[in-house]
Amino acid sequence: MDKIRNFCIIAHIDHGKSTIADRMMEITGTVSKREMHSQLLDSMELEQEKGITIKLAPVTMDWKGITLNLIDTPGHVDFSYEVSRSLQAVETAVLVVDATQGIQAQTLANVYLAIEQNLTIIPVINKVDLPAADVDAVAAQIINLLGCKRADIIEASGKTGKNVDKILDAVIERGPEPTAALGTESLRPFVTDDVPSASPVTTSTVFQNSDGFSSSTTRALIFDSYFDDYRGVVLYIRVFEGEIKKNAEILMMAAETKGLALEVGILTPKMSSRDALKAGEIGYIVTNLKTTREAKVGDTVTLAKLPAKKALPGYKNVLPFVYAGFFPVSNDQYKDLKEAIEKLSLSDSALRFEPENSPVLGFGLRIGFLGLLHMDIIRERLEREFGLDLIVTNPSTNYEVVMNNGETMEIKSAADLPDASEIREIREPWVKGEIILPKNMIGGVLNLINEKRGHQTNLSYIEERAVIDFEAPMANLLTDFYDQLKSATSGYASFNYELNGYRAEDLVRVDFLVGGHKMDALSVMAHRSEADGIGRTVTKKLKEVIPRQNYEVALQAAIGARIIARETIGAYRKDVTVKIHTGDRDRKAKLLQKQKRGKARMKRFGKIDIPSEAFTVMLKRD
Repeated sequence: MDKIRNFCIIAHIDHGKSTIADRMMEITGTVSKREMHSQLLDSMELEQEKGITIKLAPVTMDWKGITLNLIDTPGHVDFSYEVSRSLQAVETAVLVVDATQGIQAQTLANVYLAIEQNLTIIPVINKVDLPAADVDAVAAQIINLLGCKRADIIEASGKTGKNVDKILDAVIERGPEPTAALGTESLRPFVTDDVPSASPVTTSTVFQNSDGFSSSTTRALIFDSYFDDYRGVVLYIRVFEGEIKKNAEILMMAAETKGLALEVGILTPKMSSRDALKAGEIGYIVTNLKTTREAKVGDTVTLAKLPAKKALPGYKNVLPFVYAGFFPVSNDQYKDLKEAIEKLSLSDSALRFEPENSPVLGFGLRIGFLGLLHMDIIRERLEREFGLDLIVTNPSTNYEVVMNNGETMEIKSAADLPDASEIREIREPWVKGEIILPKNMIGGVLNLINEKRGHQTNLSYIEERAVIDFEAPMANLLTDFYDQLKSATSGYASFNYELNGYRAEDLVRVDFLVGGHKMDALSVMAHRSEADGIGRTVTKKLKEVIPRQNYEVALQAAIGARIIARETIGAYRKDVTVKIHTGDRDRKAKLLQKQKRGKARMKRFGKIDIPSEAFTVMLKRD
């Protein structure tokens, strides 16, 4: 066990985690120069293009006779659950901070996660070779945050490889060797259940083995899982106790599903099979399972023949809280959309979906996501990998509705809201947020938080930067909050959030009518104080987007039967009097009257062409 070190790299998005991981693999000779390319662990095309890590990736390296197991984690707030599972699988965290940008919101969030897990934190300042690098100022921020010494901070450059070997040395010297998990069942001799403990002579005792772990049970943590088209579900695991051999029958404790370990091994970063994975090691299991829902992130793997009594701590059933309707432009593609989402959900256990039917858009799916970036990535993957042409409706969050009879139901879109007379109260999700920004920009950001019905809970300082803690309703941050924050701070602010429960508010459903027909796909939930403003804004936006017809079209926003805003799209008008060469007023009036009757008839039977941009009008409200 003293020859193994498990560590992960944590940082804010775009601070250079994957580049440092590349240099580590190069220095340790894990990957040959010929196979090396930038962002090697970011295997997805979207990851390479956007320059961000979407899925975590483990790799095993050898350095100075020690086996180093590295997990490269995502940096974005939408994937923080994945990061927390990765931190539970290791003992050391390498904290990377950009020398040009300093500590940002996700840096703080990940540090708090690492401290919660009692990890050894090794601070690293990256990009020290850049002309804009301010190493001393960033070092002062890290010392202020962690309470470490200046000598503990490693100054490195992932691009040039400067001091990356020192990071590896620090992981070996400062990082502890693997230990048993919190909540380990047997750190002392214990009595087995199958032998009655009538007397000391008949008691069967199982002692710890030489590694300090009980030899009786096997427990491993799943920190990631994905579906391979040819091999089935592949689990990335950290073994805490015992060992998992090839062809062993395994049991997932939370999901209560059994499977076979068809192959076990380590990642270098390619799969390299072994006979068994032992305590302290990080590797993979190829199973015979058909879906990742049977083996979720955070679950505990044990042996089916000798199952552990207690699961490893920290399992959470992660639920989406951003929902959007996905509809194919042509209804012929609905089957293709359903099959594509089913395939994606095999490797993304956080995706939830259910069929949805709209009178205007036809058949589609209502899909749940962890956040807006997660939604954007799934949309791009559907369009690129499966060649689908999609209409995506405005994202909304889920609400809890308490009925008059005391029953609580969850709704995922405004269209599902029951009749107002049956509702006692509506609860909406609130988030606890954290914004890090330069001191001189605090005023504008506090105004923005107030505009979103939020309120500041705390204000603190790290050197030249301010940290604003606030609470706000999730729905108000969904659409353009991040864009407005970047505008108000010239791009210098960073933002992190987490869900903070549900609160009862005075919420109403705002419906939008086009030519007198209610469009369920456009309906939104809003606070009563904001409903009028949203109604006026959206009707104006719809007027710009919906093309003119041969007859007048009314655009209305309504709460129940009360109209709160209206815009009118004027009709195309042909001059029918042009063929009259005399000034006869009666003939002109007769022709105009005939045209008016024709337009009224058209209005009754005419079908309004609503373009796909109309359904995303809320995304860019201003």
